[in-house]
Amino acid sequence: MKKIVVMGIGNYIFTDEGIGVHAIMELEKLKLPENVELVDCGTASMFTNSHIADADILIAIDAIASDKEPGAIVVYDKEDIMLSRVPMKISPHQIGFQETLLHARLRGDIPDIVKLVGVVPKSLDASIVLTDECQKSLPEVVKIVLDFIEEFNK
Repeated sequence: MKKIVVMGIGNYIFTDEGIGVHAIMELEKLKLPENVELVDCGTASMFTNSHIADADILIAIDAIASDKEPGAIVVYDKEDIMLSRVPMKISPHQIGFQETLLHARLRGDIPDIVKLVGVVPKSLDASIVLTDECQKSLPEVVKIVLDFIEEFNK
């Protein structure tokens, strides 16, 4: 079986910015196939190189910048992300997901399949509680990830 890495990205203490971490916590409650590894990488995606290098399939969950309404879910493929067509948040204090994938590509370690499940945040205020909009989206995010896992394990 191919190794599937599900990576939750985001800063847990800034409300909806932590959606990826919240999703990983929900997925940890479930019995997943043995070939699935869950990674809470927080804001340190650059330190996940070994997880990415070991993955055949990478599914990332993160807050995304978008003009869609808060809580909206958008799924991107590797080509969308690598071509920089995704309007991602970029912080001057961290290496982002796109930069991490570029680094993996330069090393020759990029997985064959990469999916990004993005959620539009409503708030980035200091809090460990998701806004109602993102909390309502969380079950759908988990379902999308589980559907990908099932699809990729056929």
